[in-house]
Amino acid sequence: MAKSTTRTHALVECALMIALATILSYIPIFKLPHGGSITLVSMLPIILVSFRRGPAWSLLTAFVFSLIQLLLGVSDLTYCQTLGAVVGSVLLDFLIAFTVLGLAGLIAKPIPNRLAGVCVGTLAVCLLRYLCSFLSGYIVWKDYDYAFEWMTEFGWGAQIASMGENALCWLYSAVYNGTYMLPEAILTTVVAIVLYKMLPKLFAPQA
Repeated sequence: MAKSTTRTHALVECALMIALATILSYIPIFKLPHGGSITLVSMLPIILVSFRRGPAWSLLTAFVFSLIQLLLGVSDLTYCQTLGAVVGSVLLDFLIAFTVLGLAGLIAKPIPNRLAGVCVGTLAVCLLRYLCSFLSGYIVWKDYDYAFEWMTEFGWGAQIASMGENALCWLYSAVYNGTYMLPEAILTTVVAIVLYKMLPKLFAPQA
């Protein structure tokens, strides 16, 4: 009976965190015109599960959240011009990108200082999601003309004038995705640290 109750509590908690993360993902602080936005720490509820419930529950929770994000962002796939691009976008923009959030607790586990673990684990998974977006920006969405135009408008005209196509597209992906993912990574990490200092028990592993 106790084991069944524990599973029920974990299931309810994970479902609530998915719902909260989904709601927060609809509260953008800053939004880019062609996708990508800084949200009100929408990744944090999923990351919190990873500290409380261990890798099995947290990865499942993060995967379910990734499916919801895919359903909500499925219209973005209409811009993909090939089947390969659709598959790449599904994996790198949604499924892998959000599932990695469930690894925060696992990454933090070897770190003896709990606060440092929260900081490192949170920042690490946010950067892993940025890496997914960075790879997607080149592999799936590579467009030299648009990249050149955007980087020129961004104020890098002189620096990119002599760059080759591949180098420019890699740089564009790094900068474009960095404009929203890196600030959100920092914001999420800072809020996680503040929350831990205020309510450390919130990050405590649950039996």
